[in-house]
Amino acid sequence: MDANFWHQKWERNEIGFHRSTINPLLISHFNALALAKGSRVFLPLCGKTLDIGWLLANGYRVAGVELSEMAVRQLFIGLGITPQVTEQRNGMQYYQGKNIDIFVGNLFDLSDEMLGAVDAIYDRAALVALPEAMRSQYAAHLLAITHTAPQLLICFEYDQTLMEGPPFSISAAEIQQHYASSYQLTLLARAAVPGGLKGQCAARENVWLLNKR
Repeated sequence: MDANFWHQKWERNEIGFHRSTINPLLISHFNALALAKGSRVFLPLCGKTLDIGWLLANGYRVAGVELSEMAVRQLFIGLGITPQVTEQRNGMQYYQGKNIDIFVGNLFDLSDEMLGAVDAIYDRAALVALPEAMRSQYAAHLLAITHTAPQLLICFEYDQTLMEGPPFSISAAEIQQHYASSYQLTLLARAAVPGGLKGQCAARENVWLLNKR
């Protein structure tokens, strides 16, 4: 899977992965991170998720990275924020507004120096979007640029033989593989996906809390 795959998804408006509502699992379980108001939350592969508006409205600062500049423009329009846009040394675009910083480009080009300090990670759409061959690299990079910030991680789990990803199925064993050496892992909740995933197969969303060891 390469960048063109996602650019074409946005250009064709094939964005079934974009929720038209705030994720209820975020609302129900975000407090498990025990963050003070004003804490900075990082969303990898953030798209134009409405979850960002919820975080801002609840007094948190947001940082994100997204491959599609079209998605980021739509995000700021939806928020009613006119961003300042600058180019970083490595060619990434940097969209900045009050309490929000979004980097446009490849996640793996984002360094800890560029990102700055974050207090937590909210991963609803990143790990599940990546093919198996890339997920170990992603997890290691995420830990490096956030200095192992705690995570609220939401993953799909289903019979991968019944449907091709993305989103991909992420088992508890895989979560352990990527994160158990750095985090204490707690499964907070399991929720069935109404109607099945893409209407094709039964699935559930698992909500994980990852706290630094």
